[in-house]
Amino acid sequence: MSYTLAMTYSQLIKLATWASVIVALVLIIIKTWAWDQTQSVSLLASLIDSIMDSAASLINFFAVRYAMAPADEEHRFGHGKAEALAGLAQALLILGSIGLLLSQTVGRLWDPVMVENSAIGISVMIASMVLTGALVLLQRLVVKRTQSTAIEADSLHYASDLLMNFGVIIALILAAYGYYGADPYLALGIGAYVVYSAWGIAKTAFHLLLDHELSDEQRQIITQLALTQPLVLGMHDLRSRQSGHMQFIQLHLELQDNMLLMQAHDVADALEQRIMEAFPYADVIIHLDPVSVADQKIDGKTERFTAPHH
Repeated sequence: MSYTLAMTYSQLIKLATWASVIVALVLIIIKTWAWDQTQSVSLLASLIDSIMDSAASLINFFAVRYAMAPADEEHRFGHGKAEALAGLAQALLILGSIGLLLSQTVGRLWDPVMVENSAIGISVMIASMVLTGALVLLQRLVVKRTQSTAIEADSLHYASDLLMNFGVIIALILAAYGYYGADPYLALGIGAYVVYSAWGIAKTAFHLLLDHELSDEQRQIITQLALTQPLVLGMHDLRSRQSGHMQFIQLHLELQDNMLLMQAHDVADALEQRIMEAFPYADVIIHLDPVSVADQKIDGKTERFTAPHH
């Protein structure tokens, strides 16, 4: 087993947040020097984005640690929504950076400025792509193991940085051959892509804060697990939501009217175990209904599924 796979949830989250903060700070330092040497506005756009990355990474650094705090008397469902708030803060920071970018870019559309020392800028952007690529790979491994919303949002933004850095390299290459006019246009293109990324992060954060259902694919998995459980006749009223790394899943299970309480309890426990094998960080609540009672109380608006063997 690899070292990454052997680490606990807490260790993985801390590793990803530390790596994100360190990479962001390194990128700010080398891009600031490269911008000073080149005066490229597309490189400035990348620098501004890295500054926003560092702010977002610091927000993540503290937010995910708060989100990992166990449930207490005042927060019975834990602190997982802190991750969604961190994602929303990231989106707002990213959008705020666009104003600064526009102030530096618009004037150069009509009056291009000579870009100097293109080779320095290209070298720095290649180094940035290597660092960013390594960070994204680490973050995706962590997201795969933890399902962390904040780390996933951070990873999506850094992944978009790879395309951004590639665009800056193109602008610097063109500038080296005397095509300075391409620099501000590429900067605006980068800015538009950053806005698009911010919208995606904000949308995900809003869904989590408003208790959006799990994905259709995840709900289908839960439904299939329930309907293939022995002695289950059907299920209805599946409700779910995500909070940080935790999934909260509730459903009504339909069983034979004359089933003994202990046997019904064992059926529910077995299903809960199956669901938690598929969703390791799930909190599962199963309500048991005699099938005849379910027939009487369920209206046409309630989503209901019947087991294949019933």
